[in-house]
Amino acid sequence: MEALECIKTRRSVRKFTDAPVTREEMQQVVEAAAYAPSWKNTQTVRYLVVTDPDKKQRLADGCMLDFAFNQKTTAGAPALVVLTTITGRSGYERDGSFSTSQGTHWQSFDAGVAAQTFCLAAHACGLGTVIMGIFDEAKVAQVVDIPEGQQVSALIAIGHPAEEPVCPKRKDTETLLSFA
Repeated sequence: MEALECIKTRRSVRKFTDAPVTREEMQQVVEAAAYAPSWKNTQTVRYLVVTDPDKKQRLADGCMLDFAFNQKTTAGAPALVVLTTITGRSGYERDGSFSTSQGTHWQSFDAGVAAQTFCLAAHACGLGTVIMGIFDEAKVAQVVDIPEGQQVSALIAIGHPAEEPVCPKRKDTETLLSFA
């Protein structure tokens, strides 16, 4: 799949078939996602894959802040990726001082770039994904035992799509682009 086609055809998928996502598929996607750019090449993003039905249900029931769409998607996805970032590194110098006026924001920026790269790689491999941001980070960390020094940045449901969502209307270039 060509890069522009991949970007233009990737959609947020919330319904999946019952087919499992294999370790080999996950390895292929993460291998590609590892090429996402990051602050000074710190590569602080990590991918924790949850396939255990009981854990997914506990996440759906207790960690989605009663947001029904995320509860249903989490419970119905063959796998849920908990995207974490190593804290205190992205946007910082090794001595702990900030290198940017953006402060701690850069960690979220790196996580977002990595999440989208992950989702594009998954799409290129025939998998569907949706990035979810409505969740209780502390409760997610308890259910899946996030390592010390890492923070949950996003949840990504992944599986073989059971639907092909329609592309929502996009803003035109004239609205999005300006020159200074």
